[in-house]
Amino acid sequence: MKEAILFIDGSCQDNPGPAGIGIILKDKEGNLLKEISKPIGFATNNIAEYLAFIYGLQEALSQRMDSLKVYSDSQLLINQISGKFKVKDKFLKILHLLSRHLKEKFKRVSLYKISSADNKEADKLAKKAAREGMK
Repeated sequence: MKEAILFIDGSCQDNPGPAGIGIILKDKEGNLLKEISKPIGFATNNIAEYLAFIYGLQEALSQRMDSLKVYSDSQLLINQISGKFKVKDKFLKILHLLSRHLKEKFKRVSLYKISSADNKEADKLAKKAAREGMK
């Protein structure tokens, strides 16, 4: 089984405001496979978090991964994807549906809530992308 580790983060300069996503995909030994820093336009922080998750899942699928450990500092995202929280926002419902669909393409996806301090690399990429979106 091809396993990967995914760190994701979304950021916006204001909420809502210019936003970006940061993604770090590593193999199970911790070797970097892909790093993404991408401006996503005007969005809320929660939308940015979801888009980081979606991009990360797509990248892992493109690398033919079967199993994924996802680390995020977004309590909302982790709890909504795992089914602990309901999704009330209309737009987040769309992103949630897409996320669940992509998640089903893997044999296993494990979600872990980590502190912002433990997610510094993805956070740095997301903030850089949000700043780029302001230009």
